[in-house]
Amino acid sequence: MPKILFIQPTQYSSDKKLCTQKKIHLPGLVFPLLASMTPDHWDVEVKLEVVDKIDFDSDADIIGIGSMGYAIYRGIEIAGEFRKRGKCVVMGGYMASLVADKVLSYVDAVVIGDAEKSYPQLLKDFQNKNVQPIYNMPIDNLKNLPVPRYELLMEKRIGKMLPVQAGRGCPHTCQFCCIASLYQGRYLPRPIDDVVRDINAVRDLGFKQFYLLDDNIISNPSYLKALCKEIEPLKMTWASQCSLHLAKNSDLLEAVRRAGANMMSFGVESITQEGLDKLGKSWLQVNEHKKLISTLTKSGIMVSAEMMIGTDSDTEESIRATLEFIQQVKIPIPRFYILTPAPGSSLYKQLKKDGRLVTEDLQKYDGSQCVHQPAKISPDKLTEMFWWLYRKVFSWKSIIRRTILHPAFWRSPLSYTFAFFVNSHYRSYVMKKVPPNIF
Repeated sequence: MPKILFIQPTQYSSDKKLCTQKKIHLPGLVFPLLASMTPDHWDVEVKLEVVDKIDFDSDADIIGIGSMGYAIYRGIEIAGEFRKRGKCVVMGGYMASLVADKVLSYVDAVVIGDAEKSYPQLLKDFQNKNVQPIYNMPIDNLKNLPVPRYELLMEKRIGKMLPVQAGRGCPHTCQFCCIASLYQGRYLPRPIDDVVRDINAVRDLGFKQFYLLDDNIISNPSYLKALCKEIEPLKMTWASQCSLHLAKNSDLLEAVRRAGANMMSFGVESITQEGLDKLGKSWLQVNEHKKLISTLTKSGIMVSAEMMIGTDSDTEESIRATLEFIQQVKIPIPRFYILTPAPGSSLYKQLKKDGRLVTEDLQKYDGSQCVHQPAKISPDKLTEMFWWLYRKVFSWKSIIRRTILHPAFWRSPLSYTFAFFVNSHYRSYVMKKVPPNIF
């Protein structure tokens, strides 16, 4: 029986040690989904390096490696070890898709973008001894996807929720966004019945919570409202990610809350409008941030926020003001990154054309060091201020004020206690100078 081993690499800390932890609270969906599309005569194994050790003497015939951000470089190392042993190594994921030409020198094949067509073809080609270097077979819908093989995650040390996918892509085309680079403004929602079927599969495994995977869950408001109507009777709690515009649609926000959503991740991005306008995100108005976050919090949604520094309007003063904003609004779960031009994105192309790339060494494109020349601050100073901001935000005083002492704590004590432990986890990464993007 042929076998495929899927590996999700971890990343390195500043002292060059692999980042590992005892438990992964939000495992990815891609490997269980690919496993469900694998013919029955294939054996499938999954390794998540953040909690698993990799056996380089595995008897697998194909090694499938995921590539999430900076972890792609650990993935390349893993690929090298398996190729030494004569294995067929394939890499996929958004990072490999954006730099396929560079990755190809380290692997036998690269799957670009969605894999629903490419993956079955790859397996056929392998058995016919005719694996191609590039598999780029775009899809135009997400109909008829099988139930993911969640049992492969149940073998791991995981948290209290499993992922369920609603859609992929986003109608916005922000210059810095990897999703925009891959989907070019397309949003592909799954049939509601299929989403509910997968949620029921998660519930049948004994889970009371799930994470609704979607690049922007309010891309299609009528779809989300209809989906929430079907989720509500299941009496489960869930989290997802979307734009702050959810707070502007009171009917939709109410439907989301009634359906059990209690936490959302939002792209707050920046407190300076000029920088966002230049990046193609003028539809997000920074003067609305506080009001919208307040609306979400009062509705019962705990806010997780993604923010970036390094736009052309950023200065040392604006970064200090970002800290003040976080403290004033009391965002329970904030995360930051340095504006980093993803290879293949329109931002990357423009900065390269303008001669503003400080380096093209992609190993430095990890979101924790400045690789371009901002308009109003030096790259070195921006990197220094990035770590200053993280240390300040994840000080114990700040963590406690934004979680345990949050005004909404007694409305949802379990959620804010959870936020306290998330912050503690992130703090452990920040102290090692590792951007906290594993949880």
